[in-house]
Amino acid sequence: MAAQSWLQLVWIWVAWSCVTAGEWRWAVQALDASLYLQWEVSYVTVAPLGVQQQVIGINGQFPGPVIKSTTNDNLVINVVNNLDEDLLITWNGIQQRRTSWQDGVSGTNCAIPPKWNWTYNFQVKDQIGSYFYFPSLGLQRAGGGYGGFTITNRVVISVPFGLPDGDITILIGDWYNAGHKALRASVEKGQLSEIPDGVVINGKGPYPYDSSVPRGILWQTYNVDPGKTYRFRVSNVGSSSSLNFRIQNHNLFLVETEGSYVAQQSYSSLDVHVGQSYSFLVTMDQDASSDYYIVASARFVDITKWSQPNGVAILHYSNSRGPATGSLPPPPDDGQDPLWSLTQAQSIRWNLSAGAARPNPQGSFHYGQIAVSQTLLLRGSGPMSIQGGGSLRYGLNGMSYATPSTPLKLADYYRLSGVFIVDAFPSRPSTNSPASLTSLTSVISGGYRGFMEIIFQNDDSVVQSYHLDGYAFFVVGFGSGEWTEANRGSYNKIDAVARSTTQVFPRSWTAVLVELDNVGMWNLRSELLPNWYLGQELYIRVLNPENSIQTEAAVPDNAIYCGLLASKQKAAFTAPSTSGAATGLLLPFLKFLLCNFIILLTLFSL
Repeated sequence: MAAQSWLQLVWIWVAWSCVTAGEWRWAVQALDASLYLQWEVSYVTVAPLGVQQQVIGINGQFPGPVIKSTTNDNLVINVVNNLDEDLLITWNGIQQRRTSWQDGVSGTNCAIPPKWNWTYNFQVKDQIGSYFYFPSLGLQRAGGGYGGFTITNRVVISVPFGLPDGDITILIGDWYNAGHKALRASVEKGQLSEIPDGVVINGKGPYPYDSSVPRGILWQTYNVDPGKTYRFRVSNVGSSSSLNFRIQNHNLFLVETEGSYVAQQSYSSLDVHVGQSYSFLVTMDQDASSDYYIVASARFVDITKWSQPNGVAILHYSNSRGPATGSLPPPPDDGQDPLWSLTQAQSIRWNLSAGAARPNPQGSFHYGQIAVSQTLLLRGSGPMSIQGGGSLRYGLNGMSYATPSTPLKLADYYRLSGVFIVDAFPSRPSTNSPASLTSLTSVISGGYRGFMEIIFQNDDSVVQSYHLDGYAFFVVGFGSGEWTEANRGSYNKIDAVARSTTQVFPRSWTAVLVELDNVGMWNLRSELLPNWYLGQELYIRVLNPENSIQTEAAVPDNAIYCGLLASKQKAAFTAPSTSGAATGLLLPFLKFLLCNFIILLTLFSL
């Protein structure tokens, strides 16, 4: 064969290698916009409910700054830990495609020690919507450190409603004056019935709507213009309480929840359970004779035990003629019967005619026609003691999660033995109620690209809330009593909403379906902070058998090492990481340019 022909074959082989190695794909990521943030996490002194306390702030702010990003943005967030304890930040609802290393929970990351920093580096790949971030360790979310996280559409993708005149993030949640350290000490002693002191809205206490509110409390005011429409993004960032959200004399036109556009409906109020996020369009169509109340009130609790069960902010029209007065708009019922809330939850459906981050309509994914390959039935347990004695714990299927000193993700990557055993966790609860819980580092295997059915069974008298990192699942069914296989006939297999956090009503069940197409080690947890902290969680391990860099990135070059891998940690990180998006994506981009050059040479040589 002539030398020129050999050379052509070599060029063709190299060009094909470039294509199959995925350099095209990562070059596209390199060309996406990057957002660089520098965060100093420290204590700040505030008095949300009139009692001065130390809370967790970011850059001196409580709540922290709202992350405002666009689909496919690369985020580089350098977090400096100026607390007196370990820290991790997690991103509630952000799917971390290829990057479960950046998830920020104990199973994926070693904690950032005090006076250290760590740089998160991830892409908000093919997502839109309303989310929030928060510190994931040691009940720290009960002490602040949270903030809103917004992902807007690229301009080439239309949205299924008119462009609003403004965008407002509202973070609601129950609050403890004693702080997260005192709450942590209480739950570790088994004192699990601590009653929150009140409800805060964006870190501030209630407007003095009656004499029960102490004077001197700062409240939140939202300034708006008459006739305009605003998008309100509302997240429940609290510890354990479901909250009903409403705006006096204004309709809430629901358009999106946790990255899914929904069938658009108006609500006078909406129950927002712990960890959930919604966005509404609200039109300023009132006469502005006075300001209006914005209320977040505790649900399904004995409010007589609360010193202040209502969070109250103010909606202020620019032409308002006076302050808000009179009674608060009432909640939908007496606060105890979940039937109203259940009916409302069933009314929230997926918008099948709207695209989201990509131009194809969401409804083109016919999830109801996919055969289930794996079923996980989870029964919440607790509070109960661990076998052999000890303080009270929570669990799932009789297992209370034991956090290892080495994160699961790192142990799996370096093939360490003795950290966890895959599938020792039972996929169904025992038919006999256990007298105590078993301590287990619970990890189950999820078949890559399999379709998993998860049923959450709640035998308790409180509303539960469960979250799955890395995914949005289809909430296909709610039901009372004990779930049976016959209940599958009642599943919504057409337009169930896709989200990452779902409620489970008292003595009831909730069923979800999820396609396991995102490789990683993913946390499935109770969003109620005491339950999560005391063991009500597990991890789903999703592996691509081909071990391809196209489905999961390699361990970050700035990984912090601890536990059995502590010897790999050479020095503390005290400066911004070198693995930011600009650096981390530069090499693929250069490879992309080289591949393009080789392909052009190949074409000219033919």
